[in-house]
Amino acid sequence: MKKISFPRMFALNAYWLGVSFMWSALHPLILPAVLLNYVPETQKNTYLGLLTFVGLVIAMIIQPLSGALSDSWVSRWGRRRPLIVIGTLFDFVFLSVLAWGGGFVWLIVGYIGLQFSSNIAHGPAQGLLPDRVPLGQMGAASGLKTFLDMTALIIASLAAGRLLDPEGKNPTLVMLVVMGVLAAGLAVTVFGTPEEPTHGRPKTDWRGLRDSFRIDLRANTAYWWLIGQRFLFLIGIYGLQAFAQYYMRDVLRVENPVKQTGDLLAGLTLGLVVLALAGGWLSDRFGAKRVLSIAGWLAAVGFILLMLARTPETLVAYGVVIGAGIGLFLTANWALASRLAPAGEAGKFLGLTNLATAGSGALARLEGPLVDMLNHAFPGVWAGYKFLFIFGALCALGSVLLLKRVVLPDADPDVTVVFVEYPAETE
Repeated sequence: MKKISFPRMFALNAYWLGVSFMWSALHPLILPAVLLNYVPETQKNTYLGLLTFVGLVIAMIIQPLSGALSDSWVSRWGRRRPLIVIGTLFDFVFLSVLAWGGGFVWLIVGYIGLQFSSNIAHGPAQGLLPDRVPLGQMGAASGLKTFLDMTALIIASLAAGRLLDPEGKNPTLVMLVVMGVLAAGLAVTVFGTPEEPTHGRPKTDWRGLRDSFRIDLRANTAYWWLIGQRFLFLIGIYGLQAFAQYYMRDVLRVENPVKQTGDLLAGLTLGLVVLALAGGWLSDRFGAKRVLSIAGWLAAVGFILLMLARTPETLVAYGVVIGAGIGLFLTANWALASRLAPAGEAGKFLGLTNLATAGSGALARLEGPLVDMLNHAFPGVWAGYKFLFIFGALCALGSVLLLKRVVLPDADPDVTVVFVEYPAETE
């Protein structure tokens, strides 16, 4: 396979800019604000948690199925792009329903439908890089994807928080911007990434595909402990992301909770970017397990500091501490996962890390009912949100303890060359 130019590499990844912008605006900012128009104030965390839990479970199922379907898709336009276009066109339909349906049922239809359609496109889109990028440029292409993901997250956090009114009663402007960014990313990738026609190619061997998912749980025990460590660390992080806007609204009583939540997430992401870039060098020099331990302690301290915050500004500052822990964690965890995955089965085993990511995102949403229950049990104390922070700190510290079970091969020093893999929970 010939080397590709930077413009072609950018075109391959441009779609992720739109997808990341959409979900980074929707999950922590737009959806919680719009949902308040249709659910009881005292049960908002419960409704938000259960709705997003169902959506993320759907994402876990649809994405790999759609990716497998694209492997055997027969079309004159190639095997990936048709499903990407089909899924994204339905994205626009469900985004419209979610924003302007005018009722709780329509909100559910729009959100659940969007999880189906977006992941129909997402699975095939993931196949474009290995299809079109030579191995010698795969690291650069993956790094560009991560950069675009994080850039979109920062921009979406800042922009959506300012484009959406604090009450979420009129999401027209912010939703049109989301659709525009998604459409632009789609156009660049589809028109800038030609594929060969797939007429005459054999279809997928579904029996062989099923057999390829069989896993020997008794082997590679260090890898399973590492997956457990990833799962535990990210549960606390996703819980914070999911319910941060309601904390701003109830406890800090800020004038514009949507905007302040966006600022918090942007600050968290800035810390993530800086330490993710440094994490590769630190892992090479000091070992990935040491870096993971530091990441866990940083995140735990950040969660405790959040409990002490009394202003939006201090909350953002403490959020940067958590972001630094996340950045170190993502780099070092992916480094160990890449090295511990069995030779010849790396694709399957690394795919399991995404199940841990999406699974922790889904499970974190089930904290919502418990947050509401504790808030009601102790009026004025907001014990539910305190639980959220304490639980996040305990998860981070628990991930440090699990590192002791990740035993590296004797002949394999804890030093590696790494690249960052960002855990977008719907990807």
